[in-house]
Amino acid sequence: MWYPDPETLRSPLHASLAVAIEQAILTEKLPAGSRLPPHRKMADRLGLSVHTVSKAYDSLRKQNLIDGQVGRGSYVSGPGPDAAPPRTALEEGFDFSTSRPIRNQEHSKQFQLSLQRLTAELNPSALQDCGFSSGHDGRRAAGAKWLAACGLAAAPEQILVTNGGSHGMSVALSALTRPGDTVLSDCITHNLLVSGCSYLGLKLSGLKTDSSGILPDALVKACRTSGAKVLCLLPSLANPVPVMMPEDRRRELSRIADDHGLYIIEDDPLGPVAEDRPPPVATLVPERSVYMSALSTCLMPGLQAGYMAAPSHLLPSLTGRLLSFGGAGTPLMQELAGCWVSDGTALEIADWQRKALKSRYRTVCGVLNGIPWTGHPAALHLWLPLPDGWSSVDFSQYASQMHIAVTPDAPFLPPDTRSPGAVRISLGAVQDETRFSKGLGLIAALLKLNPHSLPQLAF
Repeated sequence: MWYPDPETLRSPLHASLAVAIEQAILTEKLPAGSRLPPHRKMADRLGLSVHTVSKAYDSLRKQNLIDGQVGRGSYVSGPGPDAAPPRTALEEGFDFSTSRPIRNQEHSKQFQLSLQRLTAELNPSALQDCGFSSGHDGRRAAGAKWLAACGLAAAPEQILVTNGGSHGMSVALSALTRPGDTVLSDCITHNLLVSGCSYLGLKLSGLKTDSSGILPDALVKACRTSGAKVLCLLPSLANPVPVMMPEDRRRELSRIADDHGLYIIEDDPLGPVAEDRPPPVATLVPERSVYMSALSTCLMPGLQAGYMAAPSHLLPSLTGRLLSFGGAGTPLMQELAGCWVSDGTALEIADWQRKALKSRYRTVCGVLNGIPWTGHPAALHLWLPLPDGWSSVDFSQYASQMHIAVTPDAPFLPPDTRSPGAVRISLGAVQDETRFSKGLGLIAALLKLNPHSLPQLAF
């Protein structure tokens, strides 16, 4: 019969005991069906009162981790690390619409255990102190280490800690523009940039692109005619059309932006997941660049933490907006992010993510053989142009009737941009490899059908 180590228990004792038992369940030291010691035996072994043990057991029972039966005692009822949660209606089908990293059960377990360890070890004030709008020194040092892995050398004092990618984009846009200003981007860009500019009263103008990104001539023309203040770039696979912008294009766009006094917001949520990538644009024009990376995109969806680097003359404005938009995020998440970056866990998960995405890419190449699409072995999604006869809206709606969720092109289009007739397919939302391949096969089959010959569905 399993007992926790009494030396690990801290006040309040009932909560500490409950956490110890929960960790044993999650790590399978106590698999489902294991019997727990009776209240009095547990109390005698640990030097606790029976009342304290009863409170711990009651807490675990409310979490459905243990169950008790009169005459039989208390048993582990789950959930166990491999227990499947109830499926939602969408999970019963195929969700290719949500852009998120591929998840690993071991990483999820590590995430939960790290949170428990931090809440037990940290001084409570560290989890409640919101006095530093830009992040504590230790968290900013972790940010500098993470950005170094992304290819950007930045001192800790240049780093702002953010609450993820959307938060960082809002902060940067509001700091570098005023309502009515023009922002330049790809003609197909991140949906958060489209919505963010709309909320802030900014004019978003999409520029022509090719397979390497924004065309330099298109940027020159826009600089001369639009009076733009900011250029937003997604040069490292974050665009809905996954493009790894080559170094020569990065240098040319940087030179044009510098010549015309444009500030550059570079969003790099995938960070070091992609190998052999060119240096960030921010290394080419550091005095005019704001660089961002988010851990929730390349590591785990629940890890809402990110880092922003900027030149010293922009930091006061960015810091002020950061405070207005909620400060440096949740202290517990920032502590966890800093620990994972500092001890190497973050890079280990990024390496695992890279390998998992390569596997998904190979699956796509096999299932969509003969069908035009744009992707990359390290991208979280692919861009799928639709055959003649399909509109983006009609295809996504028809697919939804087959319990397949895809994202139509509209959310990624700046105002006055014509629909290219395409959908974005996420590679990470469907976690099971077999189901991923099956769902992708259904999409491939639908693409080969003539939409005019299909039965009309009531949308």
